[in-house]
Amino acid sequence: MTQKNYMESPVGTLEIIENEGAVVGIGYVHEESAEHTDVLNPVINQCVKELQEYFDGERTVFNVPTDLEFKGTEFQQKVWQRLKEIPYGETISYKTLALDCGGPNYSRAAANANGKNPISIIVPCHRVIAHDGGIGGYTGGVDKKRRLLEVESD
Repeated sequence: MTQKNYMESPVGTLEIIENEGAVVGIGYVHEESAEHTDVLNPVINQCVKELQEYFDGERTVFNVPTDLEFKGTEFQQKVWQRLKEIPYGETISYKTLALDCGGPNYSRAAANANGKNPISIIVPCHRVIAHDGGIGGYTGGVDKKRRLLEVESD
């Protein structure tokens, strides 16, 4: 049975979704639409704890179980797996992501797959920036992406 809960963070309200013992989604929501509950779910509780440690600068690797297996196309899966390989505090360009996942003609597809990442922060799509060093876009908003990169540069 899928469960969800919300947490407040330095980048706004996050919705955490758990299914069958793994986090399957972390997304940004408008605070007004978030129904905060006290879900007694060990996976969600672990995720909240690890995210809080991340924002406090105490965690660089997440251990909470995640599951992307049934989400997205084969290409999206490949992009999301590549995102998980980007080390904490480092960035790669959209161009590099495209080259790593299919070739130079895959730039738009890689950027789109990056934007459809269902597990924000833990699968670090915010670590992908423009080839010229610009911040690029972000599904949650460029201000959130900038803040996540700042967390990792402190």
